[in-house]
Amino acid sequence: MEVTEAGIKFNKKITLPYEPFIGTLGVSPEIEAVTSLQPDYWGGNMDLPDVCPGAVVYFPVHHKDAYLYLGDCHATQGDGELCGVAVEIPSTTTVQVDLIKNWQIAWPRLENEKFIMTIGSTRPMEDAARIAYRELINWMVSDFGFDQYEAYFLLTQAGRVRLGNMVDPKYTLGASILKEYVG
Repeated sequence: MEVTEAGIKFNKKITLPYEPFIGTLGVSPEIEAVTSLQPDYWGGNMDLPDVCPGAVVYFPVHHKDAYLYLGDCHATQGDGELCGVAVEIPSTTTVQVDLIKNWQIAWPRLENEKFIMTIGSTRPMEDAARIAYRELINWMVSDFGFDQYEAYFLLTQAGRVRLGNMVDPKYTLGASILKEYVG
């Protein structure tokens, strides 16, 4: 495939949009030694297309300096990275790292101009969705003034799930809600 900023030439008839993102982004877990292929509460190989230019990604920090790592950049990918690879590309990536002191979160979070998202990674897939939605409810309660049940009912009507990784040891799902509903 030919990759340009104008798009990814899949074949003679199909050109896909260029939508670059970081597939693997995370911090060191609390005590485990893990492979970067496995996503979990520390991030990792989430393959979530929303980890793209302009996104702010939050991680729970378990070590001094957090030991941030990233890689596995993609030019585009559908939900789930179905065959185990996306359009893999080399990348020069600029990130800004800020430490938010005295802020405790259990799982990665993502924010962009349109929505807030929480990220869960585990098996089975239903449990990854439960983690992501539970964490989104917690965020809506702590930072946006919602009652727990009000957040739960609103997400039932307006929440969205994004499938990231579904080919590695754990599945990754992002639960989100538009900022216009929480702001």
